[in-house]
Amino acid sequence: MTDAGHRTRRLLALLQLASPGLPVGGFAYSQGLEKAIEDGVVHDATTARRWIEDLLALSLARFEAPLWLRAWDAWKADDHAAFARWNDECLAARETAELRAETMQMGVSLVRVMPALGIAPPTCSPIAFPMAFAAACAALDLDREAGLAAYLWAWAENQVLVAVKSVPLGQMAGQALLAGLHTTIESCVREPGALGDDDLGGCAIRHALTCVRHEAMYSRLYRS
Repeated sequence: MTDAGHRTRRLLALLQLASPGLPVGGFAYSQGLEKAIEDGVVHDATTARRWIEDLLALSLARFEAPLWLRAWDAWKADDHAAFARWNDECLAARETAELRAETMQMGVSLVRVMPALGIAPPTCSPIAFPMAFAAACAALDLDREAGLAAYLWAWAENQVLVAVKSVPLGQMAGQALLAGLHTTIESCVREPGALGDDDLGGCAIRHALTCVRHEAMYSRLYRS
């Protein structure tokens, strides 16, 4: 196969992993955004973008993204002990019962999909979804930074879809919002590589409290 053919195959594999059609159940979760909408904190495209960008910059870029990169490195190096360590870190950092249940459910769902993709899945149980996604990218020989970008894109796209349905925003407003997140996602891919182990840690206190309060919502569409 030519180099161009290999690149096309890797691109197709990456698109499949990032697709909302991947049967991991991400559509069932809002990660607290549903509660933020009910509280009026998020009420239009501007406030939705601020909410999503803040989570990307203050939480994912500072903790989840660097953990993702470490998990990719560990899986690529066949270092299962290091992979298990970062998986444990990721699970331990989930602030609420809903967020922990979400990442475990999506993680095990992705593990179940892996054999269909020709991947031997991780044996960690429970496994966090970001760690499973990183392992899948490493096993498919997908570029490290491209894999992280795809993971963050899928996360952001799901958040935007929640806003489109629940604020509600129009479809065109949703696409404009996604386009406006490109620069933030790019920064979230570039910056985590410079963080040492002692630098890891996000800070999104309002988000955590909103997720806690989501658990007690009387009527809701989403599981988190």
